[in-house]
Amino acid sequence: MLYHLLYPLHSVFIGFNVFRYITFRSIGGAVTAFLVMLIFGSLFIRAMQRFQIGQVVRDDGPESHFKKQGVPTMGGLLIICAVTVSTLLWARLDIPLVWLALFIIVFYGMVGAYDDYRKIKKQNSKGLSARGKLILQIAGALVVGLYLFVHPGFNGHLAIPFLKHMNPDLGWFYVVFAVVVIVGASNAVNLTDGLDGLAAGPTVITAAVYLIFAYLAGNVVMAEYLQISYVAGSGELAVFCGTIVGGCLGFLWFNAYPAQVFMGDVGSLALGGSLGAVAIIIKQEILLTIVGGIFVMEAISVIMQVGYFKMTKGRRIFLMAPFHHHFEKKGWHESKVVVRFWIVSIILGLFALATLKLR
Repeated sequence: MLYHLLYPLHSVFIGFNVFRYITFRSIGGAVTAFLVMLIFGSLFIRAMQRFQIGQVVRDDGPESHFKKQGVPTMGGLLIICAVTVSTLLWARLDIPLVWLALFIIVFYGMVGAYDDYRKIKKQNSKGLSARGKLILQIAGALVVGLYLFVHPGFNGHLAIPFLKHMNPDLGWFYVVFAVVVIVGASNAVNLTDGLDGLAAGPTVITAAVYLIFAYLAGNVVMAEYLQISYVAGSGELAVFCGTIVGGCLGFLWFNAYPAQVFMGDVGSLALGGSLGAVAIIIKQEILLTIVGGIFVMEAISVIMQVGYFKMTKGRRIFLMAPFHHHFEKKGWHESKVVVRFWIVSIILGLFALATLKLR
C-alpha cells in the first residue's frame, strides 16, 4: 500500500524513491510486524486471560509441562494479524504471489484456530480430527499448487541444491508435490511447537533465509548469476518473509521461557504452511529440508516412534516424541533444549545459504 501511495511521489520528493527497493520495504515490514506484536502483545494476553482461553496440556506429556495448563494460547492470531497488516502496508499489492502467500497464512490460520477452539471447548488436547485437519490443509495447498501450475511462465521443474544441471520436470505431479511440501511443513512446525520459544526461533531463521532467496529469485540478473530459478514477482515475497521474521521476534518477546502466551495451532499451522508455500513459489522446495531441518527432524521422530511402536508392539526409539521431549526426559532443562535447537537451526540456515555457491 505504501509503495502505491508514496513511490509515485518520488518525482516531487526524491526521498520517496526508497519505496522502490525491496530491501527497504522488507526491513520496514519486519519492523512494523515486530512493533505490532510488541504494542498489542500485552493487550492480547490480558484478553485471552479474561476470556479464559488457555493452553490445554497433554495428559501423557512431561510432568514439567503440567504447570503450563491455562497459560493464554492462540497467540498465533496476533502473529497472523501482524504479518497480514505489515505485508499489506509494505508489499506491492499488484503482485498476485503476495496474495497467494497471504491466502495460505490466513486459511491455515483459520484451520488452526478451529482446532484450538475445539481443544479449549472440550478441555482436552484432541481438537479437530486428524482426517478433518488434513483434508482442509490439502484443500488450501491445492489452491497454491494449481494456481502456480497454470500461471504463465511457471513450470513443474524441481530445483535440487548442489546439482545445478539437474532439474527434473514433474509435470502435473508437481501439484501433488506442492501439496506434500506445504502440508508437511505446516504439520512439522506444529509438532515442533512444544516448548517455550522452540517453534518461533527456527521459524525466524527459516523465514530470514527465504527472505534472501526470494529477493534473489525475483532478480533476473542475480538469479542467472547464482544459477537459481527466476520467478517474476517473487521478490515481493521477501517483504512477506520479513514480516514473518518481525512477527515471530515480537512473539518471542512474550513466548520466551517462561512463556506468557503460546502460539497454538493457529500460529504453528499458519507459519509452517506459509514457509512451505514460499518454498514452492520461489522454486526452492528441497532447500526447506535443510534450512528447516529442525522441523523435519521433529516430524521424522514422530513417524519413527509411531512406526516402531506398532511394529514392535510397544517398544520405543525415543523416551518421548517429538524428540524435544526426549531430551527433556534425559534431564535437559527446557530452555537448554530450546537454545541448542536454535543453534542447530542457525547452522542449518548458514549451510542453506552456502548452497548458493556450492553448485
